[in-house]
Amino acid sequence: MQSKLYKSSLVTFFILASQAFAGPPFLNDDPVPVDAKSSEFYIFSTYDKTANGKDIAVPAFEYNYGLTTDIMLHSVLPFVSSQPNDGTKEYGLGDIELGVKYRFVKESDTMPQIGIFPMAELNTGDSNKGLGNGKTWWRLPVWMQKSFGEWTSYWGGGYVINEAEGQKNYTFGGAQIQKDVGKKWSLGGEIFTREKDTVDGHSTAILNFGGYYKFSPDFNLLFSAGKSINGEEHTVGYLGLWWAFGGDEQKQASATPSWSMTQAANRRD
Repeated sequence: MQSKLYKSSLVTFFILASQAFAGPPFLNDDPVPVDAKSSEFYIFSTYDKTANGKDIAVPAFEYNYGLTTDIMLHSVLPFVSSQPNDGTKEYGLGDIELGVKYRFVKESDTMPQIGIFPMAELNTGDSNKGLGNGKTWWRLPVWMQKSFGEWTSYWGGGYVINEAEGQKNYTFGGAQIQKDVGKKWSLGGEIFTREKDTVDGHSTAILNFGGYYKFSPDFNLLFSAGKSINGEEHTVGYLGLWWAFGGDEQKQASATPSWSMTQAANRRD
């Protein structure tokens, strides 16, 4: 019964825990890969409260590696807690995420960056305890990004293929905008929407706000919080730390999380 209860929110939670696992700390993502031969590492936690209870990822770990200028390898290892209102709290390994980001159009004066970011959510979490989807599923998005001085925006969407019991395929999408505020802060907001992801579920739209604080060029604090404005009830949050390392030292000195490149940084390669 507990497993069936949480089927209605698991997919939304794993989207949160990946962008966690995608576009940290936001739900939408960007097409910008990590610099070639460079790496970035996140340790983070996500929160998703619904009418049925809470799902929390803590701790979760993300690692990205720039294979080439335009190709990035991506992985997320989450430990998650399922906390239904009526049922037993469970904790353990969640569904591991693997993906490849490929940017096939670079930004110019007139064109945005464009890339794809297919991901597989592996069936590693115990769905009987509310810790996983119950079957490997796929996310197939296209993302675009354009920068204007201190402002950056990215947008896009895609399709989810999920054949687990009680789940269904669906589309998702949204848009984000952010602004650099001085040398330390970058703040932004977004809207994220998806069709219903379960046979008995409903679509949802979430309004989310957040940003990051730069302790140093290669060490940042990331945060966001939001709430659904239509459809299924969700209150969401993200808190994490980001490190960048490896690659060319000159490029690394101007590094920021991959979701938050300025126009100059976008054109540096």
